[in-house]
Order: sequence, then structure tokens, then C-alpha cells
Amino acid sequence: MNDWLAAPTRVPDTATAQLALARQGTLTKPPGSLGQLEAIAVQLASLQGREQPRADRVWIAVFAGDHGVAAEGISAFPQAVTGEMLRNFAHGGAAIAVLARELQATLEVVNLGTVNDPGDIPGVRRRIIAPSTANFCTSAAMTQPQLEAAFAAGVASVGEAVKASAHIYIGGDMGIGNTTAASALACALLGEDPAILTGAGTGLNAEGIAHKVQVIQRALQRHADADTARERLRRLGGFEIAALAGAFVAAAQRGLPVLVDGFITSVAALAAVRLHPDVRSWLIFAHRSQERGHARVLAALEAEPLLDLGLRLGEASGAAVAVPLLRLACALHNSMATFAEAGVSEA
Repeated sequence: MNDWLAAPTRVPDTATAQLALARQGTLTKPPGSLGQLEAIAVQLASLQGREQPRADRVWIAVFAGDHGVAAEGISAFPQAVTGEMLRNFAHGGAAIAVLARELQATLEVVNLGTVNDPGDIPGVRRRIIAPSTANFCTSAAMTQPQLEAAFAAGVASVGEAVKASAHIYIGGDMGIGNTTAASALACALLGEDPAILTGAGTGLNAEGIAHKVQVIQRALQRHADADTARERLRRLGGFEIAALAGAFVAAAQRGLPVLVDGFITSVAALAAVRLHPDVRSWLIFAHRSQERGHARVLAALEAEPLLDLGLRLGEASGAAVAVPLLRLACALHNSMATFAEAGVSEA
């Protein structure tokens, strides 16, 4: 895994993009009248290298891992929830499980390490790195081998999606304490004040948010000498955040478009872009989370999300909700009649 980050990403097919754009200009509608749906279709055509893009086969990977910073009392929920939610994913009761069924998408759940290990669960991949990351207020969240193991989990997931001929890859997250880790990492990557980026997470009140800000400030002070994106990710991230970053880089390298979910996954996307700037071309942003720091992360990535529904669940749920938009954009692009075919007069 030492040299994998240096491998180039695929280059979007500009010739196919031009063909798709030209087709949009011949369809029975005023130019630009379908707004972002037109742009999505053209972007997918470019990324997939086909004039008629598709979003039928969707691979959703949810990475779960616990965080040592939970010891600082930064969550409204107990840490046991992470392991318990793995069972809920597998049994089909979680929001993303319901959405995946409705979309007929493949749902992959990956256990990277939980404090209350639920053991073998049918439908959950075990790629255990450790019971949790370390508390980043007292040490680095991950060792170098742990970071590499998390990256490897993301790369392996993309490999499975490619083998399944997926059209779209979606990454999701589960882990009590992960909004704290994501906020800390975003602050380090963007040079921002934690008071600006830190939100309610699992539902903290104002006092809880203020405490969370103080915890992140301590962590940032402790790791102020981290001077690369990789080192900031190692010291302040989580297993699932690193796995997502690895998956996004691997997807760009394999030529698989990524639909990015909310705050946690957008911070992972930011880390991926800082690790390998060419990854950005392969990212489509699904929604604007209600989590406080998400707008700033989106701005840093120059991203315009498709939806703004006040969501902040994670699990890849917001990205799953956006899949029908991608499918409709493709259907319109591929199946609408041209002016010539319909015998309709052009402007």
C-alpha cells in the first residue's frame, strides 16, 4: 500500500462530455431548462466514458468504527451504539438499509473496530483494525499501520464495487464521536476555528457543543505540528474517515464516480482531495447537511450539492436519497426525443 496514493486517477472523457452536451442541445426542451439534471447527465457521461450514462447499479459501503475521543464525553449517545448499529444495518432496520432496498442497491457494511465487538454478523464484513482509535487529545488517533489498514479497507471496497460493475459508488459512516473527529480534521485541513465548524452531532445542546469545541481545540493544539494531509488524517481522523478517503482515491483511480454523502464523508472527500487533487473530478455531492461545518467544507471543495433537506444522519442516507435524481437525469438524457425525431420546430 506504500505507493498506491501516487497512482494516477482516470481522466474524465472530455470528448464524450462534448457529445453528451451536444445531445442536450438537440432534445425537445429549451436549452438549460432542466438545470442541474442536464449537468449531472453530462458529468456522468464524461466520467463513465459513455454518451448515454447510467446510474442503475449503485454500491453503498458503510464503514463503522469507534473513536477514542468518546472518552471526553462529546456525544449524546453511548459508544455502545456503534456496535449495536452494525446489527441494525445487517437486519435491515437502519435508514440506509431501507433506502438501499428501495433503490435495489448493494449495501456493504464494514466493521473496522468497535468497543463492544458484536462478533460475526451475516452481511457485515470484519476488517478489524482495533477496538477504537486512540483519544486524539492525548495521542495520535491512529498509528501508521492502522491508517494503512483503514486505507486498505476503502480500496478493497472499491475493488468489490468495480467487480460488480457498479455505476456509482457511495460511502457512508457510522461511529459515535465521528463528528468530533471530522470537525477536528476539517479544522486542521482548512485552518479554521473549531467554534465555526463544530455542530450538534448526535444532538448536543449548546453546552455540549461548547465542550466539544474545547476538546477539539485541545486536540488541535496537541497536533499543531502535523504538516501534511496524511499526517493530519492519521492524528485526528477515524478508521471510517480514513477508509472513506482511501475509497474515494481508489474510485478515482479505477474510474468509478462517487456520490458524496454529508459532513463526515465530505471531510473524508476533502482529505482525499488533499492527498490526491485529481480525485475532485470524480466527486458528485449529494446534499447539504444540517451539521454546522458542512457548508464550509463544501465551499472549500467548490461543491454545489444536489439537495438541501436538513439531513444530518450520516450512514450514506443523504446520498442514497439523491440517487433517484441521478437516475432521472440519465433517463431524461437518454430517452427524450430530439427535435428531429419528434418533428418539433426548433427555436
